Amino acid sequence: MSSNNGVVASKGSSWRSQLLQLAGIVLAVFIGKGALAEPFYVPSGSMEPTLLVGDALLASKYPYGYSTASLPIQINLPETGRVFSETPKRGDVVVFRWPGDRSQAWVKRVVGLPGDRIQIRHGQLFINDHAAELKPDGVGQTEDDNGGVEAAYRYVETLPNGVSHEILKLRDNGRLDNTPEVTVPAGRLFVMGDNRDNSADSRVAVRDGAVH
Repeated sequence: MSSNNGVVASKGSSWRSQLLQLAGIVLAVFIGKGALAEPFYVPSGSMEPTLLVGDALLASKYPYGYSTASLPIQINLPETGRVFSETPKRGDVVVFRWPGDRSQAWVKRVVGLPGDRIQIRHGQLFINDHAAELKPDGVGQTEDDNGGVEAAYRYVETLPNGVSHEILKLRDNGRLDNTPEVTVPAGRLFVMGDNRDNSADSRVAVRDGAVH
């Protein structure tokens, strides 16, 4: 009788041990995804030629701090600012949750910081009245407005702080190629896609009278 009780107790102990191990793994994944890094897939061609559709990214969270949008489970909570935050640098590629729908993760490049004056003139970026240098770099291709493929001009764009990256342009007179000058508000960033004529970004907000 005592031997059977010992077997039952052993099985119960083993079951509880496995359950605790599983709970520990789930907790570690939850904390890791929420506090350290989170995987994403590039959803569109707005960052071509730097990032292609379907590219897998592991976005590190701690460099820029944490907010309610950093939670691994996306639920609508009030914005309460960020903790342990650092301001991104011009030229950084960032992943962020779209304010209107946190289920959407967007990938863009930071070009304007709080206090910067930003304007697009004939497709060229100006930061505090300084033009971002554009150096022709051949011809590539990108998706056109009808879902087909068309040639796109490649440029190496150099920001005033010396950071360089490749961009694609179809034209200089598109709907987002000329904007009024705006000052980036405190706590905000001005972001753009590297595929300049196929990216919904801060230029859209400017056109609509705001900066997101």
